Amino acid sequence: MKKVTIYTDGACSGNPGIGGWGAVLIYNGVKKEISGYDKQTTNNRMELFAVIQALRCLNQSCEVDLYSDSQYITDAFNKDWIGNWQKNGWRTSGKQDVKNSDLWNALLYETNRHKVTFIKVKGHADVELNERCDQLARGEVERYQKILADNVQ
Repeated sequence: MKKVTIYTDGACSGNPGIGGWGAVLIYNGVKKEISGYDKQTTNNRMELFAVIQALRCLNQSCEVDLYSDSQYITDAFNKDWIGNWQKNGWRTSGKQDVKNSDLWNALLYETNRHKVTFIKVKGHADVELNERCDQLARGEVERYQKILADNVQ
């Protein structure tokens, strides 16, 4: 099974607001960067979307070390919140609907195709590839803001 390392991050200008996401995938020393934006979203949705899109890039089952500064994502898997949410019909322990269940379901589909280990990294702590993902995500927010500004003129 191929071993892939992935770093991801999401960003939002306003929450909700314009969002961006970025990911860096590494296989055999080769890096691939991907990114995108959403015109109206939340930071958590962008964090999730970055992971989903990165895993979708893998065209076969892989062993993945996935680094994220999102405790929301890493705890969901490492503390099995996701399993409990599923057992409870996508309701939290407080009986509330799980937010972003559409993206959690998409992420579950992708994680079932691979052997994924979720690793929490501290955000904005000079972790080079996490910082790069942040730059990609913020760059997408800025790109869409420029598109909007250009259309106003």
